Amino acid sequence: MSKPDFDPVEFLAGALRIPSISGDERAVAEYFVAQMQALGFAAHVDAAGNAVGVLGSGPEIVLLGHIDTVPGDIPVRVEDGKLYGRGAVDAKGPFATFVAAAARLAGAPLGARLVLVGAVEEEAASSKGAHYVVDQYAPIACIIGEPSGWDKLTLGYKGRLLAEGRWEQPMAHTAGREIAVAERAVAFWNAVAAYCADHNTGNTRLFDQLIPSIRSIQNGSDGLTDWAELTVGLRLPPGTAPETLAATLSEFAHGGQLVFRGGCEAYQGDKNNLLVRAMLRGVRATGGTPGFLIKTGTADMNVVGPAWRCPILAYGPGESTLDHTPNEHVEVEEYLRAITALETALRALALP
Repeated sequence: MSKPDFDPVEFLAGALRIPSISGDERAVAEYFVAQMQALGFAAHVDAAGNAVGVLGSGPEIVLLGHIDTVPGDIPVRVEDGKLYGRGAVDAKGPFATFVAAAARLAGAPLGARLVLVGAVEEEAASSKGAHYVVDQYAPIACIIGEPSGWDKLTLGYKGRLLAEGRWEQPMAHTAGREIAVAERAVAFWNAVAAYCADHNTGNTRLFDQLIPSIRSIQNGSDGLTDWAELTVGLRLPPGTAPETLAATLSEFAHGGQLVFRGGCEAYQGDKNNLLVRAMLRGVRATGGTPGFLIKTGTADMNVVGPAWRCPILAYGPGESTLDHTPNEHVEVEEYLRAITALETALRALALP
C-alpha cells in the first residue's frame, strides 16, 4: 500500500498548481519525480524531459500519460466535489491516477516492471515525449493516460495532419480584377472542405470521417505585397495516410506554399487481450459497468501503438468534453474510483 499520509487529491492539486504549457514542463516533471520517489518508485527526469517512475522487474508494462497542458489559468480548488484546474482532465489527472494506483503496489513482489511516463509536448504536434520513449521500452502492454471516464476504456484515436499555407501577390487595388490573396486562401479551404465532404459520403461514424477545421487565418500587406496565411487541421480516419493526403491537398494550393506537420495515422487496439480483461475486472470490482470508446482526437497512442504493437488502451478519470475548456475539472469521487479500478487491474497484470 502507499504511504498512509499520501493524499491523492492533494497530490493532483499540487500538480495542477504548477503551470506546464507544452515546452515548459520541467517544474511539474520534477514535482512528479519527487512524489514518486517518496512513494517508493525509482524515478528520474529522462533526456526528453519526461517524468519517469519504475516499480518492480520483469516484462514491461508502460503507463504513458502526459503532463503538459494547453494555455489557460484556472484557479485550483475543490468545489462541490469537483477539483478544478488546467490539466485536471487533460491529462495530469490521468497520470496522477497512474501514480496513485501503482504506488499501492510498492513493496509487493511484482512479476512485471511497471514504467510510468509523464510525457512532454503531447499537446504540441511534436509529441516529443512519446517519440522519445518509443525506442526506450518494449512493453507487453501499455495504458495511455487520457480521460475516458473511470468506467470506460478508449480503444482508438483518429489520425491527424496540419497544413499551413501562405499565399503572396503584388498589392493591387481592391476595385481591380485581381483576385484578392485572402480569397485564394479561402478557395484552398473550400477545396479541402469539399474533398472531405466527398470522402465522407456514406461514412456515418465520425471515427470513419475525414474532418477538417480552420485553426487560424490572417492576412496583411507591407504596402507592396499582400499575403494571407491559413492553417487547416484534419482528423484522419483509419486507412488515410498523412503523406498521401498531403500530396492530394497540395493540388489545391494554386501557387500557395504549403507546409505539413504533425502527421500521424489513426490507431485502434484490440479489445480481446489480457490488458482489456484486467481493466474490465478492475472497473467491475469497483462497482462500474464498463464500456468502450473510440475518440475523434489524437493521443500518444498514435505514436507508440504502431511501434510497440502490444495490447494498448487509454484510461483515466474525467469527461473529455471538458478538455481545454475554462471549466476544466474532475469529479473527486470519479478520480478516486479510477485509482481503485486501475490498482485492481495492475494487480492482475503485475502480481505473480
